Amino acid sequence: MSFIKSRKHAVVPHAIAALAASLSLPVVAQQAPAADAKKDEPALPTVKVQAGREVPYKADTSASSKITQTLLETPKTIQVVKKETLQEQGAVSLMEALQNTPGITMQLGENGNTSAGDAFQMRGFSLQTSTFVDGIRDLGAVTRDVFNLEQIEIVKGPAGADTGRGASAGYINLISKLPQLDNITDATITLGDASRKRATLDSNVRLGDGIAARVNVMTQDNGVPGRDFVKKKGWAIAPSVAFGLGTPTRFYLFSQHVRQDNTPDGGIATIGFDGFYNATAQVRSAPKATHQFYGSSSDYEKVDADMVTAKLEMDLGGSTTIRNISRYGRTHMDRVLTGINTITAVTPADPSSWTISRSRQRVDQTNEILANQTSLNTTINTLGIQHDLALGMELIYERQLSLGTTSGSSATTNVVLNGVTVPGIAVPVANLYNPNRADAMGTPLLTGADTEGHTNTQALYAFDTLTLNDKWKLNAGLRVEHFSIGTNSGTLVTGGTSGNLATYQPRGYGVGAIVPTNLRTGDWITSWNVGAVYKLADNGTLYAAAANSLTPPGSANFTLSSSGQAAGTADPQETSNFEFGTKWELLDKRLNVTAALYRSENDKQVTQDSVTQASTQNGKTRVQGIELAAVGQITNFWQITAGLQTMKTKQISQLSVNSTTGAVTVTDGVRWSPDFSATLWTSYQWGDLTVGGGARHTAEQKRVVTVGGTTATTNSPNLPAYTVFDLMAAYRVSKQVNLQLNVANIADKVYMSSLNNGGSRLFLGAPRSSTLTARFSF
Repeated sequence: MSFIKSRKHAVVPHAIAALAASLSLPVVAQQAPAADAKKDEPALPTVKVQAGREVPYKADTSASSKITQTLLETPKTIQVVKKETLQEQGAVSLMEALQNTPGITMQLGENGNTSAGDAFQMRGFSLQTSTFVDGIRDLGAVTRDVFNLEQIEIVKGPAGADTGRGASAGYINLISKLPQLDNITDATITLGDASRKRATLDSNVRLGDGIAARVNVMTQDNGVPGRDFVKKKGWAIAPSVAFGLGTPTRFYLFSQHVRQDNTPDGGIATIGFDGFYNATAQVRSAPKATHQFYGSSSDYEKVDADMVTAKLEMDLGGSTTIRNISRYGRTHMDRVLTGINTITAVTPADPSSWTISRSRQRVDQTNEILANQTSLNTTINTLGIQHDLALGMELIYERQLSLGTTSGSSATTNVVLNGVTVPGIAVPVANLYNPNRADAMGTPLLTGADTEGHTNTQALYAFDTLTLNDKWKLNAGLRVEHFSIGTNSGTLVTGGTSGNLATYQPRGYGVGAIVPTNLRTGDWITSWNVGAVYKLADNGTLYAAAANSLTPPGSANFTLSSSGQAAGTADPQETSNFEFGTKWELLDKRLNVTAALYRSENDKQVTQDSVTQASTQNGKTRVQGIELAAVGQITNFWQITAGLQTMKTKQISQLSVNSTTGAVTVTDGVRWSPDFSATLWTSYQWGDLTVGGGARHTAEQKRVVTVGGTTATTNSPNLPAYTVFDLMAAYRVSKQVNLQLNVANIADKVYMSSLNNGGSRLFLGAPRSSTLTARFSF
């Protein structure tokens, strides 16, 4: 525990309260968690009003029961983003929160399609299905909010032993807010440009001896700065109750319920931006179309996401704790969105006549998960060696149902729906600089050609950290799991007579005939990690580590196919990682600094033989780089979180052969993987005033990663580098009221935040925008 000292007096409680309030921290005395109950129970910082407080940005331990050592003595790269940092930055979504982490890039989607929900990659690999809530995989194509999060933990590098299949780049673990033994109420009201309105409530009430209840509520009705007609609207509630707090047996029952009713954004054309190319010279130098909304007034995105969790913790004596956590979660997303594609210069010399083609897409997807985890943490000594053990078993059932829909031009032709002819409505082109959202457009129909995938997993895991002496620690982890994946899909044969159409007609579907396909696969996979930590000093360590992860066919989206990487007969992709690093706690252990050198290689990717054109699993992706980070306090009044990463990516033996011409295309790079990225956020407190700011830099990201040829006539081959600066000022009006102003992109930089795989469409980063937040603490 570090103490805040006045510049004139030894300890001044008023200054401590002012600092906490100006950083949007409720100033209350909190009971420290039991020594044996720290894992998986997000322990709030211990705050002593009379003496001091924990460092707001800095975390010393992980909330995961699988990570038994402090972060200083854990041989892997782990970044913890605490709620205090998110409050200062005004972050409300997971995508915004991850801007604190170098090396994470956002994804847009294919050509006219737009990825639904959070989509990003890290260290050159996709993070699809690698988001967890309290250690349990979180499913669903949704945009996640941070209103109910205590902290966000980003674990980098293959982590199959931690989480199971996938996790080639690592994983993100969201730690929920849970009840505690203090009465705390924290409410916020936020107003901003683009008609942004948001309110939150976090109220914890002690109900009796060892009993407490907590509720977190959020509602918002937000426009999007710089975009016409796009809206993010919804509400959420997360109630929880706990029994036995402060005792050896604790039981938590908590849930989260989210409802979203958004107007989705299909993006804008890349015309006028660096790298844009069109054969018509006048179009190449045309002005940008930054505010235009090419969608329809009938576009929508509706999300219902619910999860219910029960957790039991029992301290059995000594250092032994057993836990059981059970969860059921269901997420449904229904979205109709208008995408854009090709620009046509009707009259090349007259930009007012230029048009852009549009398409309609629909996603109707339901995800379910039922999970149970039982774990045991204990410490034993054998032959003078201390073993910190984490043992566990996981049983998981996951299911994804994607309803088949017509899309694109399919919605423009007449179709027969349950014996009734439904006239198609053509999707009209839009004027490039003056689109009309009132244009009549066909809505994609549900066809009955659905895809249902499910996965059953049974896993056992064990982690052991051996303390050999005061200097050396060794650790090892092993996870053995059996998975079985099944895919039931239907292929639409329009106008056909085969298939099982009658099965779908009672559900209100049926466009043509449905030909069913059923595919199955399953196997045992083993994931591992090993590491060694050498303590250079009481506050510094040196470590080396290795780990792997396995991605079986169909494990990312529950969809198997008859050929290719998703075929049930394909070997799992294996990612291995080697990392060497050092970690230090400086300035009286108030500042964490880390450095890591890593190399990851993903093997058994599908490629083709250039001569026989046969598909093989000889392709590889190799990623290597250096990552640096600093988190904590420089002085009692100066906070900082910063990081930078250099990264080099390469694909090996990756080629495809044109079956008609025999032309060979070689791929040697990885899309959306900048070779340098850096983040910084810092704040300083003067009495009742706190000022802060930050910068985010991302180097150029390649879209075109093929060998040979020229990009001179390729549209948008790269996503250009960008640097963005943000500012914040907070003022403590009184003990209970704090005002905070955030200004994003203070220089009003126009930049691409993401680009689609085809290069014709992009999302812009937010222009200069501001929000004002009033926080009330009781």
